[in-house]
Amino acid sequence: MSDDPTRVQEFFTARAADWDARFPDDGPAYAAAVAALDLRPGGRVLDAGCGTGRALPALREAVGPSGVVLGADLTPAMLAAAAQAGRDKEGQLLRANVTRLPLGSGTLDAVFGAGLISHLPQPSENLGELARVVRPGGLLALFHPIGRRALAARHGRQLTPEDLRAEPNLRPLLAGSGWRLTSYVDEDARFLALAVRAG
Repeated sequence: MSDDPTRVQEFFTARAADWDARFPDDGPAYAAAVAALDLRPGGRVLDAGCGTGRALPALREAVGPSGVVLGADLTPAMLAAAAQAGRDKEGQLLRANVTRLPLGSGTLDAVFGAGLISHLPQPSENLGELARVVRPGGLLALFHPIGRRALAARHGRQLTPEDLRAEPNLRPLLAGSGWRLTSYVDEDARFLALAVRAG
């Protein structure tokens, strides 16, 4: 998958209308990944690259009515699908590129990113931008509802040593961009890497 923002947008625009229908059983995996963030009522959280907003209901439940839930995505069609599904009631939808977020530094408690890392044009800088908007001690969850091997098989590809999500690659990538990897799970049923904001 290309990391060119225009191609990423074209890819997701073409798939936005039936995205949720293609993956109807992912809800529990999203909820479990959000639970791993251990968010508190009143917390402030961003779903970076939120797509159709499938994580937003679980994020809203975690932070409660007094919390702030933001969903940012580059693709208008995905945000429109999120709104059509009623997920704009769970959080504020923003058309924004995660490479340059319209948020103040240190204003969030956590960032959730589902399927995000393979679409980042400059992963180190972009993860650094996510770190910028999170307070020290805040959390990052990089999630996918299936693991790397299962995802590669779905797309008819082999895993390669260069895969950014492989732990030997991800750990130093996060460390160089303001995060410390604290938990790493890569199994067929899910991929979930948790990191804490350093400093």
